[in-house]
Amino acid sequence: MTIKEIAQLAGVSISTVSKIVNSKDKNISPETRDRVLKIVKDYHYTPYSTVKNNPEAKTFILGVLLKSIGKTSQLINGIISAAQKSGYSILIYDSTDSPENELKNITSLCKNHVDGVIWEPVNGDSLGDRHYFEEQGIEVCYVNSREDPLSYSIDYSGMGYAAAEILIQYGHTKLGCLTKQNSLRSEMVLEGFKKCLFDHSISYNSSMNLPLESEDWYNGILTHTPTGIISTHYASALVLLEHLSKLRFHVPLDLSLISLRDDARENIAFPGISSIRIPYYEFGCFICSRLIEKCEKREEEFSPFHADFPLENTQSIDLPFASHGKKIVVVGSVNIDVTLNVDELPQPGRTVSTSRHSVIPGGKGANQAVGVAKLGNEVSLIGKVGSDYDSNLIYTCMEENQVDVQGLKRDAHMDTGKAYIHVQNDGESMITILTGANENLEPADITSYEKAFEHSGYCLLQTEVPETAIETAARLAKKYGAENILKPAAMKSIRPSLMKLIDIFVPNRKEAELLCPDIADVEGKAVEFMRQGAKTVIITLGHSGCYLKDASFQGYLPASPFPPVDTTGAADAFIAALAAYLSFGYSMETSARIAAYAAGFCVSRQGVIPALIDRNSLETYINRIEPELLKM
Repeated sequence: MTIKEIAQLAGVSISTVSKIVNSKDKNISPETRDRVLKIVKDYHYTPYSTVKNNPEAKTFILGVLLKSIGKTSQLINGIISAAQKSGYSILIYDSTDSPENELKNITSLCKNHVDGVIWEPVNGDSLGDRHYFEEQGIEVCYVNSREDPLSYSIDYSGMGYAAAEILIQYGHTKLGCLTKQNSLRSEMVLEGFKKCLFDHSISYNSSMNLPLESEDWYNGILTHTPTGIISTHYASALVLLEHLSKLRFHVPLDLSLISLRDDARENIAFPGISSIRIPYYEFGCFICSRLIEKCEKREEEFSPFHADFPLENTQSIDLPFASHGKKIVVVGSVNIDVTLNVDELPQPGRTVSTSRHSVIPGGKGANQAVGVAKLGNEVSLIGKVGSDYDSNLIYTCMEENQVDVQGLKRDAHMDTGKAYIHVQNDGESMITILTGANENLEPADITSYEKAFEHSGYCLLQTEVPETAIETAARLAKKYGAENILKPAAMKSIRPSLMKLIDIFVPNRKEAELLCPDIADVEGKAVEFMRQGAKTVIITLGHSGCYLKDASFQGYLPASPFPPVDTTGAADAFIAALAAYLSFGYSMETSARIAAYAAGFCVSRQGVIPALIDRNSLETYINRIEPELLKM
């Protein structure tokens, strides 16, 4: 393609084409210039003056000079896409954060007679080298320059503002910003973070800036301050999650998290971090288009880059810890259950043999905690285990079922408790407990985890641990407005001071008989327990259901029609469901009826924890059998 043919296609003179391609087109209209340049680019015309090394001749080559290429592949892809659409080629240079390398790259770009350069200076002093480009007539678009007011940048400040506003909309007022030192991105995100706090009348203080390089940044998380964190870098968010895992904190249950996310290679599902994608590709397209406009004398007034910052998912965001619904605290025994399936329960003077057995975590405290968690409630377990292998099984089981175990402590001098359970073919059971570490649960173990009670609605108590610890827990629950539910086990008497702290008292028939032997009937026993201080009494009656008495209802409720396989965990399943549905807002009567179904599911299967029902399965069954029950 010759210059004469270009002129014919454009409908202009050869002289006009020559002036345009050699950048001497001041008196030529923009329309004519654009028409000629389009044909020149379409046909890859190279003017003779370029061959003769005329520095003013157009080469239709653009340079990209970045401080460090790093994670900017999508930025480069955007630049290349915009360049190709306009008929330009791209030369890419990486200064590797070195002023020396940057100067070498500038020299190379000038030798290649590029039409324009997208330049991210290594530092403010680098701008002193701009004269090399000016002398060659090379147009420049600056990126992320602190010195040039016409520099283009991604609005990290806006992203920080958007992320903070999302957390505020979720109710968070105690916020933190996880930053990197000497990072322009972190500085800008923090700036937007501060502005958002100001606009929402939330005071900013320096402790909200959490530099990753400092080892103290996560200490405040232990006390749920802050409740929501913005991370300026995705890698930093992963470090945060690793620390939280060691502390047994759960995101978003204990802490909400939003992170800025870099380009496509970080587009991964694990570990479910709510993120705002940095629009590198769109930014690359934008700055390349602006550079081409400058090169082709079509530049309009300077305008910054704008983009929307949508949140990609809400997996790691929730209400603040203190705003969650009624949390349930469980204080009680934690054992390893050794279950032996026998044809008949052991009798004095007889030996019973079996070939069927199981070894699984249990204990009334652990059972009730898992039962509550499976029904969708936030739950904390307070108890003691040994420092043996069995304790590892307990921790693993609780964590798998999303039970908070910060209050579950190891005792260096005791083994984990064990329960030896004989289960007869009709489901009846006989249990012998080796208390182990359970007997060392002390009031101090309860008070050291007082924060668990701060936002609780119910506290589930059992008497397989020392009564002093149970009473301490009951008093703490009352201090924070929670209701106490007590299951008396293996007790012939209960302290009057403890009974006065109990809101819901749930003995079975045998336990009620032990505690109140002088009154024959169930109704009379319930009245006596209420006289002693209980606000509500539920006496469970096995396959006959239960008797409920409180201020709003008194009467018998039926058991659910499940064939018994193992009745060991019936009471634990019942109490877990009772507490869960009371916390959901159901009445006492309705919650007890629902709890009967949960107990029925449990007794129809072997073991306790594996037999506990989840909320979806329970409600699906109830909706099929008794759909009106779940309507509030």
